[in-house]
Amino acid sequence: MTYVLERLNSAVGEVLIVTDEAGCLRALDFGDHEERMHRLWRRYYKGGPPAFSSAAAPTAAHRAMQAYFAGELDAIENLPVETGGTAFQRQVWAALRQIPRGQTESYGELAARIGRPRAVRAVGLANGANPVGIVVPCHRVIGANGTMTGYGGGVDRKRWLLEHEGARLG
Repeated sequence: MTYVLERLNSAVGEVLIVTDEAGCLRALDFGDHEERMHRLWRRYYKGGPPAFSSAAAPTAAHRAMQAYFAGELDAIENLPVETGGTAFQRQVWAALRQIPRGQTESYGELAARIGRPRAVRAVGLANGANPVGIVVPCHRVIGANGTMTGYGGGVDRKRWLLEHEGARLG
């Protein structure tokens, strides 16, 4: 399998976009967290990071992310995503994509929605292990009391993304 790594300058810093030869998004992270992206890659795809190639022209994922940052928020809604991870993690990541743009949900609400109301900590761990940030919108998950909780890209980026999407923050 061939993987393409693209870099996109955005309002929240450099974004790393990894797609496969079928155009599925495999990873999306921030340039200053590239090591985390490689660590997650090694965890989900045994054998270490692949040799990434460059795209001859921007991929559909790259163009969609450019549009998203330019204000076309629905540009990323239907991007195909393919990840590794456990069945539980993939269930959480699929549920994240169902949180409407401009809205937030607590870890407890997310756990209840997937039918695992007592798995709040496990949902939090799966959320934190999401290899496809922004498109699989882990930034839309907040603390039970409505506070900004940790985000792999940093709380400032989380706040920016939520405001960009029109979320009302307390």
